[in-house]
Amino acid sequence: MMPEPIIEVKNLSKRYVLGMDMAYKRLTETITDSITHPIRTIKNATAKREEFWALKDVSFTVEKGDVVGIIGRNGAGKSTLLKILSQITYPTEGEVVLRGRVGSLLEVGTGFHPELSGRENIYLNGATLGMKKKEINEKFEDIVKFSEIGKFLDTPVKRYSSGMYVRLAFAVAAHMDPEILIVDEVLAVGDAQFQKKCLGKMKDVSEGGRTVLFVSHNMGAIAQLCQKCILLEKGRIVTFGDTQKVIDTYLSNLSNKTSSVIDLTNPTLRKNSLEDSLFKWTQAKIVNSKGVATSSVEFMEPFDLVITGVLEQEVEELHVAFDLKSGMGVLLFNSIIADTDLPQNYTPGTISFKIKFDPNLLGPGFYSIGISAKQQGIIDWIPEAITFNVEQASSQDNKSVRPTYDGLIVYPCKWSVHTNNITKG
Repeated sequence: MMPEPIIEVKNLSKRYVLGMDMAYKRLTETITDSITHPIRTIKNATAKREEFWALKDVSFTVEKGDVVGIIGRNGAGKSTLLKILSQITYPTEGEVVLRGRVGSLLEVGTGFHPELSGRENIYLNGATLGMKKKEINEKFEDIVKFSEIGKFLDTPVKRYSSGMYVRLAFAVAAHMDPEILIVDEVLAVGDAQFQKKCLGKMKDVSEGGRTVLFVSHNMGAIAQLCQKCILLEKGRIVTFGDTQKVIDTYLSNLSNKTSSVIDLTNPTLRKNSLEDSLFKWTQAKIVNSKGVATSSVEFMEPFDLVITGVLEQEVEELHVAFDLKSGMGVLLFNSIIADTDLPQNYTPGTISFKIKFDPNLLGPGFYSIGISAKQQGIIDWIPEAITFNVEQASSQDNKSVRPTYDGLIVYPCKWSVHTNNITKG
């Protein structure tokens, strides 16, 4: 007799009503909001209600011990799926069957009480997972050691940085021996060394016969960790199967569907952004050497990144930054406006930032750019604001052009030659 799958998802759908504040507020909060943000309150009260299906007719099964990656563009439904599997929210239609205890790490701080200390939250999380105090005591030292927050253990977690939050949350989720471990993109908040440590721990968990579901934009991490992969698009499964084949399909689809000008007003694009932020990104585009917005440039031509946002009121030191990643999610470099001599104090209105890229920089391939604007914390962060393709040069007239270039970076190294005491270069 075949063993039953540890996860069964049957015709799963989730509907949201756009324009409706689904959070329940106390009367005092509602009154305060109406005083401090009267215009926003009126807008919310009169906003048009629209239905949005974050997931539609999603079905799949996961066997015990499988490590499954879940990929797709922002707004594809990945986080909604994980929230349903973690029993944080419920489906509108369909059914989920879980045959094991679930440990999940979704948004930073999910499951933590901000007023409690790190120590108290370890016990709170363990109890939530159905563990007895004796079991938690046995794992306690390992959790603290892995999280690297020992001297802050008795500090309320509301004073933790986002990195400390993630370290502790992942340590708790991974060490409580859940049969099913669910991890969202939050690992992107941690530093590179901790991300490597987390990937190693997830590999150990899977080799121990436990099941892992892992959402990430880092295709390298997905390829390294996962045997199978699900590609979601607009709330539906495009394909489910061998990880490398699914990744290839995803990158190919991105290349074919990339728009020239990206509308960034969709709230599903954002990650850990403040709802009442004074600054919001509205648009991003790649502009080629002819001044035309495009989704594809030749690697021999220069191009510009133009990112635009709207500021509601005057701010000081608005820190704008971007990062460039390969199609496999490898971070190539980042840049911040603070490294320049440009001003960082802005008056209300529309603000556009232009970043110039030299020719002969990026090898042929697919790339993505994330953007952020900060002032006393993250104001507006879009991890994958725009994607574009760098193509091989179409002309062989220039001697520096060759049929193929390997690698992500095309760097014009300076060569010299020494022959019979004669130097050329």
